[in-house]
This record gives sequence, C-alpha cells and structure tokens, in this order.
Amino acid sequence: MVQTTNAKYSDTFMAAALEQAELAAQRGEVPVGAVLVKDDEIIARNGNRTLELHDPTAHAEVLVIREACATLKTQRLTDCDLYVTLEPCPMCAAAISFARIRRLYFGAGDAKGGAVEHGTRFYAHPTCHHTPDVYSGLSETKASELLKKFFQLRRDQ
Repeated sequence: MVQTTNAKYSDTFMAAALEQAELAAQRGEVPVGAVLVKDDEIIARNGNRTLELHDPTAHAEVLVIREACATLKTQRLTDCDLYVTLEPCPMCAAAISFARIRRLYFGAGDAKGGAVEHGTRFYAHPTCHHTPDVYSGLSETKASELLKKFFQLRRDQ
C-alpha cells in the first residue's frame, strides 16, 4: 500500500539523500541519492555510481543496502528506513524487499522507470516476499528539479 504522508518524516534524512544526489550529478551520474537510517541515525549514504564503478547495479539504493548490511553484519534490515530521491526501479524495489527494509520514503515519482507507484508496482504482486511501508512525494519538487536540470544540461551539450 502506497501512502503519501507520514508524521515521522524527517527533513534531515531526505536532505541528506538530496545531497548525495547532487554529488552524483557532480560526478556525471544520474542524480539519485539515498540514505539508510537505523535508530534515527544514518548508517549508509551514497548516490548513483554506475558509470564510475562500471556496474549497472550500482544504484544509490543498492549501494546503501550493501553498506548497511556490511556494517550491521546482516542481510536483513528490518529496523531500517530508506530515503531515496527517486522512485526505485524494479531492481531496487526487489533489493529493498529482499533486505526487509521497514519503510521506504521517496521523492520524485518515475513514470518511465519506477516500480513502486508506476510500472510493475512490485510490492502489489502476491509473490513479493516483503512490502515496506511506502511514503512518496517527499521533497518531490527539489528531487524532480535536480533531475530535470541534469538532463537539460545533457541535452544542451
């Protein structure tokens, strides 16, 4: 079930994810950033690094899930929340499910590549093992503007 508001939303965590998105853009990567939070502390933060790492799976969400699992020495992140600037793609939605992340907060929706509210709607499938609580549209305007600016600059070059 997709929800649009949450009283526990933290501007600080989404701001940290947006900062990671901006750093990704500076590296020439698609500006998507993510932070993973446990007990109100950021335990992992990153932005897209697919070009830098020559790795199509190096999306921000996957990178923070990997780092958090290594830090906590577990494959399950049941007490963790993920903040990401863009609606996760199918690969990332699956990784979030497999990691058993408690809550997913995201900024901009992605009509073309998203898999939560758009496209495959991964969490709505009966074969989905775990569905996080989902909160969408957080800092949506800022996240959308960052992406639009990035792609406009690419078109202008």
